Amino acid sequence: NSRDILEADLEQEEQEKQPMTGGDQTADTPSASGQEAPTTAEKNGLVKLKIPDEEEEVKFTGLNKEELMRVAGTPGWVRTRWALLVVFWLGWLGMLVGAVLIILQAPRCKDLPNTNWWNDGPLYQIGNIQAFTDTHNLKGLEQKVNSLAQLKVKGLVVGPIHVAPPDEAVNLSFEEISPEAGNLDQFKGFIQAAHKKGVFVVLDLTPNYLGSSGPWFSNSSVTIVAERLKSALVFWLNEGVDGIQLSGAERVATVVPSLWNDIRAIVQNRTDKHPNILIGVTDRSSAEDVSTLLSSTGVDLLISRVLRSHDTDVTELARSIQHLYSSQSQMNLAWNLGGRLEGHMASLVGPALVKLHQLLLLTLPGTPIFSYGDEIGLMDEDTKFPKMLWDSNEELNGTLQEERAERLTCRRFFSTVSELRGKERSLLFGDFILLFNSSSSLAYLRTWDQNERYLAAFNWAAEESAVLQLSHTVLPPKAVVVLSTNSSTMPADSSVDLTNLRLGPGEAALLKFPYTG
Repeated sequence: NSRDILEADLEQEEQEKQPMTGGDQTADTPSASGQEAPTTAEKNGLVKLKIPDEEEEVKFTGLNKEELMRVAGTPGWVRTRWALLVVFWLGWLGMLVGAVLIILQAPRCKDLPNTNWWNDGPLYQIGNIQAFTDTHNLKGLEQKVNSLAQLKVKGLVVGPIHVAPPDEAVNLSFEEISPEAGNLDQFKGFIQAAHKKGVFVVLDLTPNYLGSSGPWFSNSSVTIVAERLKSALVFWLNEGVDGIQLSGAERVATVVPSLWNDIRAIVQNRTDKHPNILIGVTDRSSAEDVSTLLSSTGVDLLISRVLRSHDTDVTELARSIQHLYSSQSQMNLAWNLGGRLEGHMASLVGPALVKLHQLLLLTLPGTPIFSYGDEIGLMDEDTKFPKMLWDSNEELNGTLQEERAERLTCRRFFSTVSELRGKERSLLFGDFILLFNSSSSLAYLRTWDQNERYLAAFNWAAEESAVLQLSHTVLPPKAVVVLSTNSSTMPADSSVDLTNLRLGPGEAALLKFPYTG
């Protein structure tokens, strides 16, 4: 009947609404036998599925020891290992051979020469304490040590300051300081102050420095004076001086050679902390005579007039310089202009050429020696010992202000070249190569091993420019200006053509160029 059919359809529809779960249901009522009804299985064609939570990861554990040993012993791997070993050792040997070749082909550094402290900087002579200091005594000299150290001088040559009545050998007292100069305590204070600044002190003990009969009085008194000098040398060296200067050394060496050898031994063989210097002074001007005296007297340095004898002929000056450089070690060469008897540099060469000669002395191979005031162009007036001019805060007008400005410029030039000389091996102890000379011009080169090269060029002509056409196997086409006595025509750091080097009247310049192998 239609009603029965409708109920059947509704029942079927209700069954289809049941969820397709696993059908894990149990009857709520026990069975007729008193036991629980069995769990209902899947109904209505439902399938019970189990889905894993995560897919398990497969891990690679590598080969074990036995597997590795089996693989390593195969012929292919054996050949590969041998090939890699051979390549490693060939590469290592190649690098070793390359390093050895580089070392063998590279230029070997030149051994540094044996030098002493007096080769490291200029010596500065103070021949008259009263004229040099504001206080006119050794205490004032101590107060000027800082200023002198700024000039990069290495040694101060002081005196003579001992008691020595003119031409009276009998009243000579080497170990007593003249009251006009100060006293022993002041001298000790001065030495200590100088040593703290790294400046050495040399004492001039020329016997008859105020007399007119010669530095050693008469020939008959040489032996007696030289004998008395020996004990005085020991006394002053014990007080801390670093060397002795003596004028007329050749007379003692000739008249009493045994006593001269004793004098040399006392000074030169005593090396408490550093070598002591023995400086000789001669009035000889010939390069040949100076070279001979250097050898015969055995002094460490010999002050002479060799640069004064060729004022008007630069060609002869160049010859003298070359002769001394060729015949003596440059460690024993001394270059100076003026002195106690000759006066100051500015008075000898003229104010316009002071900086030129400063550059000359500071770049020649050897030790430059200056008199006090040469760094500022101090002029002699009525005496060879003019009063030293010190800068102050005093306001000056007109000509006085211009003169002070010129002194400061001259001093700065001196300090700059002096400091450069102390730093550069080519200037300190480098080889000397004469490049050019004429009646009024000179050029030379200073070189040391693989260090920077320095070229010094000079024109003494007062009114004419000079053109130097420099050519040498060691010269490049151009060089750089380090400094010039006329910075307006040749400014520092500018490049100049060495084949056409132009110098103005009275101009000098220092140039440089690098080592190129």
